[in-house]
Amino acid sequence: MVSKLSPDEVLSFLIIVSLILISARVLGEICRKYKQPAVIGEILAGIILGPSLFGWLFPSEFNHIFIAQPRAFAAFDGLANMGIILLMFIAGFEVDLKQIRKQGKPAASISIMGLVFPFALGFATVYLFYNDVFSVPTTNRAIPAMFFGTALSITALSVIAKILLDMDMLRSKLGNLILTAAMINDFLGWILFSIIIQLMKPGKESSSFGSVSMVLLYTFILLTAGKWMVDKILMVANKFFSIGVMITLAVCLCLLSAVFTEYLGVRGIFGAFLMGVAIGDSKYFPERLQQILHQFVVNIIAPLFFASIGLRVNFVANFNIEIIVIILLIACLAKIIGSGVGARISGLSKNESYVIAFGMNSRGSQEIVLGALALQAKIIDEPVFVGLILMTVVTILMAGPLMKYYLSKQNAATENIKTNVTILAQQENTVTG
Repeated sequence: MVSKLSPDEVLSFLIIVSLILISARVLGEICRKYKQPAVIGEILAGIILGPSLFGWLFPSEFNHIFIAQPRAFAAFDGLANMGIILLMFIAGFEVDLKQIRKQGKPAASISIMGLVFPFALGFATVYLFYNDVFSVPTTNRAIPAMFFGTALSITALSVIAKILLDMDMLRSKLGNLILTAAMINDFLGWILFSIIIQLMKPGKESSSFGSVSMVLLYTFILLTAGKWMVDKILMVANKFFSIGVMITLAVCLCLLSAVFTEYLGVRGIFGAFLMGVAIGDSKYFPERLQQILHQFVVNIIAPLFFASIGLRVNFVANFNIEIIVIILLIACLAKIIGSGVGARISGLSKNESYVIAFGMNSRGSQEIVLGALALQAKIIDEPVFVGLILMTVVTILMAGPLMKYYLSKQNAATENIKTNVTILAQQENTVTG
């Protein structure tokens, strides 16, 4: 017989959802007001309501609300996980395959160099100094080392898009280049993480290799023939059905893709992300429909997931300044150097390269999602997870001001060149005259 929540459990579930959603939205909007991503406020809401603050100050009330009814919290956890699947689905909308093809070579150079440097440095640091970074011993350092490298490599596509929008750079040459490089970086990062999730299964190397191969094959099929098929399905639905049916159809396709990748042993969020790329590329699921879904997910469902992070981890007890400094230094240095070198290889000036490097250095929800999944899978421990969260916040806060600084230097240099050219031209005219 299918079980159901008791009236007390339903009440507890509603209290948990209400408390978390209200807190996350209020703090998220406060962050938005100060031109910071809402995700920072949403995580902060979870930290305040979780064991770090509320659970420490009022342990009995904390236990009564969040722990006394475990099935109610499990129901909330299911809702929060649904939120992250839908969030990665709409994140896929931002990956513009046409833009990637158009800006392919320079964007690929920036993206690949910005991925290889942090991955290599992050992998080497954990592999060589595992005992200094992690508190839990392991027989296989390669898996946490691979995760660490991947988590430090990914640029937050949604965060950099917001920063570029605030700076009125979204449609500029540099803005387009940063956004395209971030798309490629984001996509490659998720493929890497799907491989790590498979490899972490002990004693199943052969089946893991087969599953990874299947996922890569599915990725290729979905973004070629599958994208064409999705486009035709949406075309037919657009002709005969309402907006509500179109949105429902898109969500159903997202869930089916998530089910398939989860069945293959890779997290469902990767399948949701791929389907988002395919649907976002279709003209039959236009911007207005994407925005309806985007508003619902970003403002209602996703905050539950980010706030739930603070409920699971005690940020005060697991605050380790040494680990935080190591993560921050490796993340920033490797990403800035890698992306900057890639930009210089592409023929950009020194100041333009710095603008791109600090833009690519901004992290966001992707790192937090990766960290939460890795924590659940016991690839990393709590102090490392806290370090990743703080690294995300710091890189977001530093990106905009540093990009503006180097952009102003570039504009000043350009103006100087123009002035010098004008003076030379006037001098030549004077001599000729």
